[in-house]
Order: sequence, then C-alpha cells, then structure tokens
Amino acid sequence: MSNSEEQSDTEELGLNAALELDASGLFCPEPVMLLHNKIRDIDAGQLLKLVATDPSTSRDVPKFCHFLGHELLESTQEDGSFVYLIRKVKS
Repeated sequence: MSNSEEQSDTEELGLNAALELDASGLFCPEPVMLLHNKIRDIDAGQLLKLVATDPSTSRDVPKFCHFLGHELLESTQEDGSFVYLIRKVKS
C-alpha cells in the first residue's frame, strides 16, 4: 500500500509503534494468528508493527484489518521482509 516515500512521511509525523511483532520465519496462518493475539495487548489508537517473511501476509494482513476494522497505515517490503504498521481501533 505504501512506498518508502510514504514511510518517510510517517516517520516525520512521529508515529511510533507501541508494540512490534516479529513473525519472521513463520508461515500462514501463524503471522495473522499472532497479530490477532498481540493487537489485544495495545490500547485503541496505538500502533503495532508487524514484520513477516511469508508473502501470504501481503494478502492476509489487509484482509485482517478490513474485517476487524483496524487501520493499515503502511505496508512495505524491505530486504525480503514484509512490514506493516497497523492502528488498533476501539475494542
């Protein structure tokens, strides 16, 4: 969804993740299952950064956000990893 230019814009706005989840090396459905559990650990409005290596997350994470109403702020690919920045909505 976002490119590196948009990532720079986000950094300039001072958006920092409250929690970072590293799902590197895990395969579907584990990254989304871990995301579902970890997003419960933060408050509404806070950000969660997910790092994954499974290409299926590029399909699964946007669907997860859409169905649960969370906001996917960034979706980038860096050095073989997929990086997502998600804002939790009210529970």
